[in-house]
Amino acid sequence: MSKFVKFSPLLIGVLALAAFLIYINLPQPNIQTNKQGAGETPVITAAASQQSFPIIVEALGTAVANESVNITAQKAQTVTNVFFNDGELVEKGQLLLELHNRAELARLNEIEINLSEARRQLERIKGLAKQSAASEQLLDEQSARVESLVAQREVANADLQELRVSAPFSGRLGLRMVSVGSLVRPGDTITTLDDLSLVKVDFSISELHLSSIKQGQRIFATSIAYPGEEFNGRITNIDSRIDPQTRSISVRAQLPNPDLQLRPGMLLQINLEKRVLDALVIPESALVPEGEEQFVFLVKDGKAIKTQVQVGERKPGLVQILGGLNSGDRVITQGTLRVRDNSPVKLLKLEGEM
Repeated sequence: MSKFVKFSPLLIGVLALAAFLIYINLPQPNIQTNKQGAGETPVITAAASQQSFPIIVEALGTAVANESVNITAQKAQTVTNVFFNDGELVEKGQLLLELHNRAELARLNEIEINLSEARRQLERIKGLAKQSAASEQLLDEQSARVESLVAQREVANADLQELRVSAPFSGRLGLRMVSVGSLVRPGDTITTLDDLSLVKVDFSISELHLSSIKQGQRIFATSIAYPGEEFNGRITNIDSRIDPQTRSISVRAQLPNPDLQLRPGMLLQINLEKRVLDALVIPESALVPEGEEQFVFLVKDGKAIKTQVQVGERKPGLVQILGGLNSGDRVITQGTLRVRDNSPVKLLKLEGEM
């Protein structure tokens, strides 16, 4: 009776994957070789170079307008005139809205008429007083009446001004929330106004970096709304306290926004230049980690020499080398899985290399 060994589909898949990985990592001596280069593994290299190596602290922040306010009315009244459109740019003091003000205008007109008459009477009494035909008491009473009417006119003008809504500063308006005939009350939002010429951004960094930041220091911000575009700004304030829960400190920066691209509420990626090192740098892809140690394959005399290196600071794609390499040494960046220590290699020219 024959016996059959049953293999599960999962086991077959695992074996196939393992075989594929072993195949692609085996040296391929027959690829791009000739009589003089038989057995050489094609690799791509890069030279270790001495260069400026900025240490960047990354954080996330939310954009806030330099100035921001909800435009509201001071009195409950109906709207008679609207002088703005959605999203309009306005100047400080520009009239945005008028509320029903017929009673206030009539009151002001009445006071102006009474004031004009009171001043005329005052001038007449002054003339009589010079001729001793009017008493000083009468002159004082008329002067007090004129001053009273002037004060009443100031109050009437203030009441009238409260029925006119103007822009408190220059900026961009939001959506219009009222129409002619609408009844508005104190606290009702008519529209919003934001000064976007500058954008503030608040973010937090670890207390570890506190000694590396100061007011006036440059920052760089990016937004997913504008891929590849960078916005430059400076730190304007560093909080006086460190959060005892997160051990972080709040920082505020300002970003010039002349084209009004940045808007309040945007999520910004903040890059803060902590310091700049003069460092020996290689591509991070050249590293071959083994436990706690780091190695590279150094190319010498057409062979790959496995070399231990001491690694310092890192940033995306690059790494600082503290020891084990010299400036100008070429290390393998692509093909490290196919080479062994002292195995022959063939250098592939990169685009732009001689």
